[in-house]
Amino acid sequence: MAQVPQRFFDALAVRTWCGLSLRALGRAREEIDAINVYPVADGDTGTNLYLTVESAVAAVEAVFAAHEVDEAPRAGSGAPRAGAGGPSLADAVGAMAHGALIGARGNSGTILAQLLRGMAQVLAARSDTDHTGGHGLQRALRHAAASARQAVAHPVEGTVLTVASAAADAADAAGGDCAEVARAAYEGARAALAATPGQLAVLERAGVVDAGGHGLVTVLAALVETFTGRAPGPAAAPHARVERAEEQCAAEAGDGNGPAFEVIYLLEAEDAAVARLRQRLDALGDSLVVVGGDGLWNVHVHVDDAGAAVEAGVEAGRPYRIRITHFGHGDAHTTKAERPPRERAQRAVVAVVPGEGLAALYAEAGATTLLARPGEPPASGELVQAVRRAHAREVVLLPNDAELRHTAAAAAEQARTEGIRVALIPTRSAVQGIAALAVHESERRFDEDVVAMTSAAGATRHAEVTVAERQSWTTAGICQAGDVLGLIDGDVAVIGADVSQVAATVLDRMLSAGGELVTLVLGDEAPESVADHLEARVREAYLAVDTVVYRGGRQGALLLVGVE
Repeated sequence: MAQVPQRFFDALAVRTWCGLSLRALGRAREEIDAINVYPVADGDTGTNLYLTVESAVAAVEAVFAAHEVDEAPRAGSGAPRAGAGGPSLADAVGAMAHGALIGARGNSGTILAQLLRGMAQVLAARSDTDHTGGHGLQRALRHAAASARQAVAHPVEGTVLTVASAAADAADAAGGDCAEVARAAYEGARAALAATPGQLAVLERAGVVDAGGHGLVTVLAALVETFTGRAPGPAAAPHARVERAEEQCAAEAGDGNGPAFEVIYLLEAEDAAVARLRQRLDALGDSLVVVGGDGLWNVHVHVDDAGAAVEAGVEAGRPYRIRITHFGHGDAHTTKAERPPRERAQRAVVAVVPGEGLAALYAEAGATTLLARPGEPPASGELVQAVRRAHAREVVLLPNDAELRHTAAAAAEQARTEGIRVALIPTRSAVQGIAALAVHESERRFDEDVVAMTSAAGATRHAEVTVAERQSWTTAGICQAGDVLGLIDGDVAVIGADVSQVAATVLDRMLSAGGELVTLVLGDEAPESVADHLEARVREAYLAVDTVVYRGGRQGALLLVGVE
């Protein structure tokens, strides 16, 4: 169905553009991942861009939701407060930029975050109006391209930076309204993308265009659709020899001299400290991108000494959401001759887990685990690496999170192209993964094992108790920041003030439908008394039900509950 076009760049246009970009990247994600050969052939550029925009979308939606709550009629007033009409353009673009900054993933995602921030700086400065036309969009695209180049320590032509500059040039040459400027920017970016193999040797040898540039063209296509109501034609870019991409990039960097780790973190620091940090990180490694401002930065670098990169951040300010990824065997920094010649196992289980305690529990049960810290879901490239690390002919993949369904599917598809038989069981919680792992038998036929594990997971209802981060609408009513929430099967069912009371209510509702075993996974921040209180409640009120308690570590939720 055609999108209703926006005439001006206002808050609603920002919301529309972000949503369309997310959907477009969702469709193009696997294709972009497949052509990812620069700077590292880790097969996750499309996913990283998707997750970056997903964070931007969440931030923009939160601004709109907060405004709707603020403007809701007061009890007995019969009318909203004065000033209703939606968030301002400055609010919307500020949220978009901030969301992208805190959610930026990988090299290309970090650069995209800076592009969005550059646009926001221009658009938010227009204090005289809540919308802008074609000229304002031209200025925003120009500033975006310039600020992205400044954020990269050593800009390289034939990358997303080249595509962004071409988009800005084409937009500058165009006249007219937002639709005409957006269309010109898209066409300029599309032409520049097609030319990237002639600018970067690794792309030419692999027969692909730049993956980050492809992602930016996808985002600009969504901008065109925002203002015209229809998406432009697909970017006809050469990527015919995708199957050679990893092989070619390994040959390009197969001397083993490339950095071994990708380090990413958010940093609270002053500008002067960040300037010193750039110099230090530039000396430690490559692919350095530092984006942000106003005291908050996103730092991305490839290094051999991950500890030194983090220590540099500590000296500059307060780093957090630290992500360290080892490129591992078979990537751009490892030759095939360096891979250990060990025999593959017949079958393995790979699971994403939310905390260190569960990681240890899953590992004891024989699973290969990938730790996903709160607010930091793994990219498909990381999942593919975990599947490779399992070193098995057959792999059962447990994402343990409904939000990871698309990411896990993309990883499974990539692993299948490498000759690994992968079955994805759509577990929505770690407690469902525990139930699946409990019935896993590697001696069974693969299909039979998958059916048994799927059945066990599906028969396990899941819940969690957590704390609301902000005011928002839920299926149980409006919650305030700091409220204790009880979610059953993914939906908010209980809102309260006491962790034990909310947990008990959640457990009673789950057991009202029956059950034989209750699994409780306590997070580090859960009160010590919660487990004892719930175990006693089960003993007193549900005589035939057993309870098992695990320590989950820093898992985000205060408590995970499973009933089977």
